[in-house]
Amino acid sequence: MNQLTALFDRPAMSWWDVLDILIVSLLIYEGLKLIRGTRAMQMATGSLLVLVLFYVSQLFPLQTVAWLIRSVLVYVVFAAIVLFQSDIRRALSQLGSAPFFRYFGQAERAAETIEEVIAAAGMLSKGKVGAIIVLEREIGLRNYVESGIPLDAEVSYDLLTTIFNPKAPLHDGAVIIQEDRIAAASCFLPLTVNPELERDLGTRHRAAIGLTEECDALAVIVSEERGEISLAVRGKLYRQLTAEALRGRLQSAILHKRWVLAEPGPAAEAER
Repeated sequence: MNQLTALFDRPAMSWWDVLDILIVSLLIYEGLKLIRGTRAMQMATGSLLVLVLFYVSQLFPLQTVAWLIRSVLVYVVFAAIVLFQSDIRRALSQLGSAPFFRYFGQAERAAETIEEVIAAAGMLSKGKVGAIIVLEREIGLRNYVESGIPLDAEVSYDLLTTIFNPKAPLHDGAVIIQEDRIAAASCFLPLTVNPELERDLGTRHRAAIGLTEECDALAVIVSEERGEISLAVRGKLYRQLTAEALRGRLQSAILHKRWVLAEPGPAAEAER
């Protein structure tokens, strides 16, 4: 009776208690996500059974079982570190890249994404392979992502150049990058109806301009005929960009949140 009374005779729950419970719940949830489908999941299940057996041995006179479990548990932690070191490294890596922690490395990941896009554009330009790479900013591009093939892959120039290979099934359409990940490929974009555009612009350039007329996204275009690298921003097209010029414009818009993209060179002179 005293134990039952003590159970219900608790101090009032504060906001710190709620926060404490939420943090522990989040850690348990993320931990289960990390070990799901791995050997560590089997070990966790086995460890749970051992703990249940240990408590059973405390309730009943199973002294030998209790002694055996206490003796083995001393070495279980060291054995787990040795046997599952690769799983532990993978789990810590995934925990560091979880959405909760992504904000802290956002600038660094954005800079890496820019470099991968520039490298891919340079390689595609040398091979005169047509491409459209769209980088989402503040306005979401969910409708256009759903029009393509979902990928949710890490941004790399190897993957980008592979996608736009003329023999690849996904080379038609655009690649859309969301939150520094390739969200989808082979996406359809709206064509611009601006009658003042130059006549030598093809479908890729018109689609990139049409998209940036509707939102604040950036679109990197590689011309299949000339191997020319262009950038579409707010309905304007900046043509004949070098790798350095493209880097400066992307960093200005994405890292520094600026729309002043003019730089020294032929493209900037054309703007003025």
